[in-house]
Amino acid sequence: MLEALVLAAGGSTRMGSPKAALLTADGQPFIVRIIHTLRAAGLDRITIVTGTHHEATMQACGSEATASPAVRWARNPDPSRGQLSSLLTGMDAAVEPDTRGLLVTLVDVPMISADTVRHLVDVWSASSAPVVRPRVGRAHGHPVIFDRVTFPILRATPLDRGARAVVLHYGDQARSVEVDDRGCLVDVDTPDDYTRLVQS
Repeated sequence: MLEALVLAAGGSTRMGSPKAALLTADGQPFIVRIIHTLRAAGLDRITIVTGTHHEATMQACGSEATASPAVRWARNPDPSRGQLSSLLTGMDAAVEPDTRGLLVTLVDVPMISADTVRHLVDVWSASSAPVVRPRVGRAHGHPVIFDRVTFPILRATPLDRGARAVVLHYGDQARSVEVDDRGCLVDVDTPDDYTRLVQS
């Protein structure tokens, strides 16, 4: 079974407002659009990792939070420790005995497509690669799939090194999947980023 983690624990300090709850794409809060995308791709075990804006993010989800199957929630008590700390918080909440992998994406990347998610899942299922991630040209994006074999290494990696260190650890064993989806690269961190998203 593949679990999906949506990391939404950041303080949105550069944006100035909670991205997951208040910013919209295609008329939906970022977090809702991502949940819809994951479900459309066939993933129904979804855990959202929150932090500073926990209540606002839950409220933004509305009925999506309780729609069957309901999303799960995990709150990082100290998101300032870095993104890997949120990933590990999500692992603690989501990983079960039958979990074969984690698909990890960011609330900052709201424009991922269901086709891209399905393609990544298909490649991972067929290859059992330790890491699978999308690529557009030379740029890598989200989501990233971590096979179960990576879990001990993720847990042992210093927080300040981040999950990227785990990707690099596997070198050529990690699969980069070429996709025609620039949405997997659209990272909204600042008001200027959001303006460009809206204008596009």
